Amino acid sequence: MSERDTYVAELIQLDGRGDHVSGICGGCHAPALSRCLDCDDLQLYCHECTVSNHVRSPTHRIQEWTGEFFQGVSLKTFGLRVQLGHPAGQRCILPRPAFNDEFVLIDINGIHEVGLDFCGCETSDTHVRQLLRHGWFPSTSIDPRTAVTFRLLRHFQILSFESKASAYEYYHSLVRLTDNTGLSKPKDRYNAFMRMVREWRHLKMLKRFGRGHEASGVEGTSQGECVVICPACPQPGMNLPDGWEHATKDKQWLYATFVAIDANFRLKRRNVSTNEADPSLSKGWSYFVEEADCKSYLAEHLGEAQEKSTCSSHNAVNMADTKLSQGLAATGVGTIDCARHNMKRGNGVGDLQKGEKYINMDYLFFSTLCNNSLKILNVSYDIACQWHKHIWSRMESLPQSHHLNHVSKTIRFFVPKFHLPVHVAKCQSLFSFNFTRFVGRTDGEAPERGWSNINPVASSTKNMGPGCRRDTLDDHFGDWNWKKVVGLGALLLNKMKDALVERAEHQAAFDEFDTVISIKHRATWLSEMVIWEQNPNDTSVPNPLETKAIAITQAGARLRLAELEANELERGIDVSLHPEVSPSVLIASGLDLEEEQHRLKSLVESMGMHVTDTQRGSIVRMRNSLRRKIETWGRVQILYMPAVLQGGRDDQHNAEDIILSLPSWMKNKPCDQRLQNNEWELRYAQAYDALEELRQCLRIHCSLLTFKREWVHGQGANTRAQNALTRVHARRTACVKRYRSAWTALKALAMLLKKRDWKGRLQELADDHIKPLVDPFGVGEGRRQVSWIWMMEGIDCNGDCDDDGKHQCYSRIKSDVLPGVRIEWCKSRVRALRWTEEVELLTEEMGRVIRFLHWDAQRWDERRSRLAVENPAHTEGLHAYAARQAHIRRRLAAHFHALWAPYLMPTLGPGINTTHAELSLPDLTMPDAPLMDADGFCDNHT
Repeated sequence: MSERDTYVAELIQLDGRGDHVSGICGGCHAPALSRCLDCDDLQLYCHECTVSNHVRSPTHRIQEWTGEFFQGVSLKTFGLRVQLGHPAGQRCILPRPAFNDEFVLIDINGIHEVGLDFCGCETSDTHVRQLLRHGWFPSTSIDPRTAVTFRLLRHFQILSFESKASAYEYYHSLVRLTDNTGLSKPKDRYNAFMRMVREWRHLKMLKRFGRGHEASGVEGTSQGECVVICPACPQPGMNLPDGWEHATKDKQWLYATFVAIDANFRLKRRNVSTNEADPSLSKGWSYFVEEADCKSYLAEHLGEAQEKSTCSSHNAVNMADTKLSQGLAATGVGTIDCARHNMKRGNGVGDLQKGEKYINMDYLFFSTLCNNSLKILNVSYDIACQWHKHIWSRMESLPQSHHLNHVSKTIRFFVPKFHLPVHVAKCQSLFSFNFTRFVGRTDGEAPERGWSNINPVASSTKNMGPGCRRDTLDDHFGDWNWKKVVGLGALLLNKMKDALVERAEHQAAFDEFDTVISIKHRATWLSEMVIWEQNPNDTSVPNPLETKAIAITQAGARLRLAELEANELERGIDVSLHPEVSPSVLIASGLDLEEEQHRLKSLVESMGMHVTDTQRGSIVRMRNSLRRKIETWGRVQILYMPAVLQGGRDDQHNAEDIILSLPSWMKNKPCDQRLQNNEWELRYAQAYDALEELRQCLRIHCSLLTFKREWVHGQGANTRAQNALTRVHARRTACVKRYRSAWTALKALAMLLKKRDWKGRLQELADDHIKPLVDPFGVGEGRRQVSWIWMMEGIDCNGDCDDDGKHQCYSRIKSDVLPGVRIEWCKSRVRALRWTEEVELLTEEMGRVIRFLHWDAQRWDERRSRLAVENPAHTEGLHAYAARQAHIRRRLAAHFHALWAPYLMPTLGPGINTTHAELSLPDLTMPDAPLMDADGFCDNHT
């Protein structure tokens, strides 16, 4: 702060000649009037020296002293001319100017008019070749008048990957760098710039995937060939050990393909241009499917009706035909990703026309898997429960090249973990990653993580033509995959560390749980679980993770009592003393009034000390209304319970404090046993109802706390989040009061009705019992104890049952021994199994990455001499590029092996050596040995 005046003074001094006020050029003693803003010094030079200093830097920005201030000028006005086809500073015998000197060069420093001379010698190359060999990319292959430096194209490509800046924003930033006043705008070359950027992306893709090393050239590129392959996934012939096809049954699951399907409706495209006017340069060579074949198939089947969802109301399925598509050529994109490592698959991306229709996703799914030779396929999709039903019959309508031999494969379908809770209960076990063997800790949510990276591009791609948009998205997907590849070292290492800790904790938790289970129950539950895991889709095999008891609810209890009264009326038995209110209705109404008293009392307590007149008036009106209801109910109560008149009612109490004198309160006073039984059934159901709502409140409260901790920032957002937590806490408190009321009443009624062993799994609710099933802020999994409130699953017939072993009121409910404990035991077991599988799967994936990188390095070694050309310079370039790519992959392999050494298997495969000494590699920790260069694909000097 104290040095601000110094800094400001120095900045202002630079607007003058500063220390160079002598005005004499140091090289030739001529008048010095110009300086360069992009050179390392601000020395003043004469015109001739300025030109000679910038023979190799024609895009630097020059300022000239006018006598009062500096003004920007062009090197072209000083006489600088760039000679192509000859070494810098050497003039051509027969130079040919660039079209009356109207040549524009775009560079990081701005947009410049350049004096350009093409070589006119007999051995000279075309203008395009001369520009390219000078590091300038021409705007057209015929008579180019504009070019962009390679340096700028590399800079923009990386900037667009990281910041998602559009070409429009970038170009106009260059315009302002050239002239920020708007008085001397350079010639508009935006359209040419867009074209050069797109061609650059395409050519770099072809170069990176070895098309320049193949005799067949660019036209020999096959579908999906220019894709950054996931090295951690099983790739036959690339990273699998010898004999993997004959692995034992307990190891076959390690060689499964995990794919995840999803759609993104942010990546829209408006109906501008056509495929004829703006075709894709790739033609299905990368991530997007080939457009012509896809559109042809969709045109034949787009009108077919789609089956409605029988699960939850999935808008993606049921409302596919109602998605707004006016003015849009594409409403979004569908993708097929690697489910474990979040990489886009080749030919796994395509446009959507109306919603997430099955035919679109089918085409993408079979396009990316048509050449898959692995025996096991795990497919994750948020609507998999509906989509998979008729998938094989729909496959028959696809071209033969897209057919998958599903009969010889084991194919399993899943719903991603985050999406699963909105599905019906049946789906939550049949399509769960958590409850299925041999999937580790895969969650299926990989595509969702990638959308946050690509969504910012939507604003610039929605107005592009079809081909330009596909090429741009292909480039971004390729960069995303490459970043994932170079990040596998840290990713798999962190996953492995986490998995080892979790495996130990969950195994300890299961062992602790297992010791308290009887041998008989353990053997039965294990047998049921193993059978179901082997036949999850067999409906005849009972699912041990589903409750076998029917939940008890107050609504169900009231219905049952009403049915019993209806049966009595049919037999001519009528014990009602009131024409409209039966005994069960009287007791049910009393419980409702009790609930209303609790709510009013909580409202009064929450008012605080400073109550306004408006609030006080509202409370008085509510009390008056409740009092009238109690008085009306009390007049009918006297008919059934005349003993309540002995003590009388205290009318001076507030309405919420009036004692209702239900049968459970009539300790030593006479009361009809029918009324006592009715209250018993309703109170029993009320206790279960209160516990269910309490569990729901605990889940919500835990979820909100986690969300608040991770995502909520700022005072306003925290206040809103805290208000939501307060509302949930109030609801939880009400549930606790309701349960304790029911528990007190049940204890009193049990004495009156002489009930023994009536408690079953119901217990007195202490404060330390009120805790979530898994507390994210509590103790670890190995030390937590499950509260009894989470072991409540329907009716428990340990006590009050009739001769047939059925509860007196719930005669239709099947008994089950400790269903809550059984389900929790099964879930604890599968948690331990999933983490054990995850450790084994991660170990295998680490080995696959090492093997793949060595295979890829060997492939680049073979490319060094694959293409025979006559030009020695071209031959040397082919060798140098292939050697550097092989070198990069070996360095990545060594780097990853150094990170993973404690967790890798002793052998990775024949012929793979991974130590630093064996590879003769430099120290990987040196700052001057980057693994990745500025263009994002290791395509620059390292």
